[in-house]
Amino acid sequence: MVKRVRKAVFPVAGLGTRFLPATKAMPKEMLTVVDKPLIQYAVEEAIEAGIEQIIFVTGRGKSAIEDHFDISYELEATMKARGKSLDLIAGIRQRPGSPVYIRQQEPLGLGHAVWCARDVVGDEPFAVLLPDELMVGEPGFLSQMIEAYGRVGGNVIGALEVSETETDKYGIIAPGKRDGRLTEVVALVEKPSRGSAPSNLMIPGRYILQPEVMRILERGDAGAGGEIQLTDAMAKLIGTQPFHGFTFNGQRYDCGDKAGYIQANLALALAREDIGGAVRKFARNLLD
Repeated sequence: MVKRVRKAVFPVAGLGTRFLPATKAMPKEMLTVVDKPLIQYAVEEAIEAGIEQIIFVTGRGKSAIEDHFDISYELEATMKARGKSLDLIAGIRQRPGSPVYIRQQEPLGLGHAVWCARDVVGDEPFAVLLPDELMVGEPGFLSQMIEAYGRVGGNVIGALEVSETETDKYGIIAPGKRDGRLTEVVALVEKPSRGSAPSNLMIPGRYILQPEVMRILERGDAGAGGEIQLTDAMAKLIGTQPFHGFTFNGQRYDCGDKAGYIQANLALALAREDIGGAVRKFARNLLD
């Protein structure tokens, strides 16, 4: 039997230094793409996939995320009094008890952030979503991955094809057998030197993992940069449990990068019925 994935971890404790000075006053996860914060895109992706419990691993200065997913009585009362629809904010709310907020007290890496959620995750498979990786597809990426997980079980990580000239920037999958968009993972290689990558499949910040990864993270083994790396812990599961990559059918925007963030805003704005025409006209005039 394949256990259902009910919980998702969102590591959101990072300082967002690449977006200073904006992130001095607000979490990078609250930066908006058009009119919706990055974190809301990720949470909606998880909910669409059937996730029942949202687990935020936060740090200092991240209270805006908690406020965003809370009820705002003053705002709702004002909108009601003015006869405005509450649809724009009603979908943000979570049922009581979810989300859960856990403080990562030291910046010890992605693996450490995931490990901080161990008591809430318990002995269940769980998802991990990195909010600054904006994945646009129908259905959402996590929904696609969970459907694949239901067939193969074990661990399923996101995969995305990139140019061979870009493989040195990412964690790369060393592939085994392939079955459509599913690829057996033989090894994980972190930022291989150009020309030495075992494939062009990078890992774009979506994971479905078995709870055994927490036992490995608990050892506190430091990896690259002196941090506890999630990739290192996942690599130790390969060969002991089923481990696959699932190639995304959709578009990825790296919103941890300024150029990627601007591209996401432009692409999603152009796709909107309400503002797409005006943005397209402006972009054409600007380029001309």
